[in-house]
Amino acid sequence: MNLKRVLAISNKEFIQIRRDPRSLALAIFIPVLLLLIFGYALSLDIDRVPTVIWNQDASSKLARDFLLNFKNSKYFKIIKYTNNYRDIQHMIDSGSAMMALVIPKDFSHYIESGKTSTVQLLVDGSDSNTATIAMGYVRSVVGNYNARLLKQTLSSYGVTASRKVELRSRIWFNMGLNSRWFIVPGVIALIIMIIAALLTSICVAREWERGTMEQLISTPVKGAELIIGKFIPYFVIGFLDLFIGVVIARVLFEVPFKGSYLLLIFLSSLFLVGALSQGILISTVARTQLLASQLATLTTFIPAMLLSGFIYPIFNMPQAVQIVTYFVPARYYIIILRGLFLKGNGIDVMWDEAVFLFLFAFLMFGLSIRKFKKKVF
Repeated sequence: MNLKRVLAISNKEFIQIRRDPRSLALAIFIPVLLLLIFGYALSLDIDRVPTVIWNQDASSKLARDFLLNFKNSKYFKIIKYTNNYRDIQHMIDSGSAMMALVIPKDFSHYIESGKTSTVQLLVDGSDSNTATIAMGYVRSVVGNYNARLLKQTLSSYGVTASRKVELRSRIWFNMGLNSRWFIVPGVIALIIMIIAALLTSICVAREWERGTMEQLISTPVKGAELIIGKFIPYFVIGFLDLFIGVVIARVLFEVPFKGSYLLLIFLSSLFLVGALSQGILISTVARTQLLASQLATLTTFIPAMLLSGFIYPIFNMPQAVQIVTYFVPARYYIIILRGLFLKGNGIDVMWDEAVFLFLFAFLMFGLSIRKFKKKVF
């Protein structure tokens, strides 16, 4: 291994990157754009559910008090009061309303008589997950209203309800249940995986397309020196993307960082080496930029998005798919980032993820060097 030749190849690649504004845009501006889009647009918090109200007992104070529980809740947004089912059906069909609440005309009569009154809830079930969460909110509001109603009834008879079970919840690591704290670290891992593999896959394929690879092959530069020399600039760019992602997460989205920055640098280095080596391995197989970029996207974006636990919990996947996720490196890096950001985990907790990232980096780097041959065909 000749260090001068490695540095010469690396310097050549830095010059190539500076002269190619598209590579710089891909390396810097696209990660920032993706982080902003995912951070602001993608939210798992379900609130301000658009709701239509038809109060057939509008003259009753009991009915109005009942509806105040929904009006004063952040989880519901009453967009219209109506007096017929046609408006309800039209608004749910058009998607402008998620659900409708219908108060019967004898609502107050049943309540004042000590009987049970029914309230109709119409929910758009086309989005089953949102519909389930919204119905849970409604049950919670109705349950709290019933508890207050029961307490008032008992107190009117001079009876105090002393026997009860009180649930006291304590939320760790994300007390406000802010979904951005969960999403943003995963987006950082997703961006680094995609950008690292995409950039390196294109850089070697570009040499084959432009015919400059033949010139490099004719030089004394060895295959390993060529791979490492091309590897260094994109390793620096990968860390630049990581730095930008961490700054945006901390400053713009106010995601706390409770772990060690040194541990973040070390474990991110392992992940970057593996992702960059995977891109170089792809470029040795696909000698055109178009095919290389397609393979890089197919082997990084789709698994990292769907099979890493970025959005969808792995424990909720079928058993066969859960087995496949063990071979997705982004899964382990996302666990590491969320553990460092939110939990302040140390290496004693994340050593198994670190071992897998080391094996991934070692395997990809070894395969990329072994696969690359100084031959035209």
